[in-house]
Amino acid sequence: MDPLSFILIILLGALIGLALGALGGGGSILTIPILVYIVHMKTHTAVTASLVIVGLNALFGMIFHYRAGHVRIKESLLFGVYGLVASYIGARISSFLPGPVLLVLFGILMLVIALMMLRPKKPLQEGKRQSWWMVLIGGAGVGFLTGFLGVGGGFLLVPALVLFLGMSMPDAVGSSLLVIAINSTSGLLGHLNSGPLPWLEIGLFSAAGLVGLLAGTSITKKLPAQRLSQIFAVFVLALSAIVLAINIPLAWHYI
Repeated sequence: MDPLSFILIILLGALIGLALGALGGGGSILTIPILVYIVHMKTHTAVTASLVIVGLNALFGMIFHYRAGHVRIKESLLFGVYGLVASYIGARISSFLPGPVLLVLFGILMLVIALMMLRPKKPLQEGKRQSWWMVLIGGAGVGFLTGFLGVGGGFLLVPALVLFLGMSMPDAVGSSLLVIAINSTSGLLGHLNSGPLPWLEIGLFSAAGLVGLLAGTSITKKLPAQRLSQIFAVFVLALSAIVLAINIPLAWHYI
């Protein structure tokens, strides 16, 4: 590994962790574009590596929230179990798609997330639990997304845990990290045939992400969460435009 690649992996890994710690989710949406265009991984390898990185960062973050009393184990496991099979199925389907097609779908997801983050947020109703089949649909949907595109889905999980399981916002943020770790593990199993993984890069990326996670947690005490979310959304919006501009012409050949 050359010195420039080493520095980029450390800095960008810390950026992912910073976003996760400051925003409670959304940081993993940057992982795959960074791995593909800066670390120069193949698309399917990047999706698999992203699941490892996202899963490890979520696990570390969950430990911090658990020590603060904001992880509801029973409900998180219930939501995670519903997503296990869906995550594996999503991973298997993803492995059959050409890289450019997968990146176009990923770019569309980034665009949707950025627009969602830019919209003014309405208060969520806490304490009202939905029927079991709504929980099943929510858990399976997030699980499929994790396996299919290699993202944690925290931007969907936090409101889903509030709306479907009646959690408070602090509990939903902490519990979402446990669900992400579960879904990432299941999705990883579905991508094991994607070839050997660059474990050195994954280890460095994950370690830097942990440092960024700690820094991001402290930043939230100094800057309003809404302003942080808007800044991050603009960055994701610009990156989605780049990903789509590069890959739509390439994906067109597979249609």
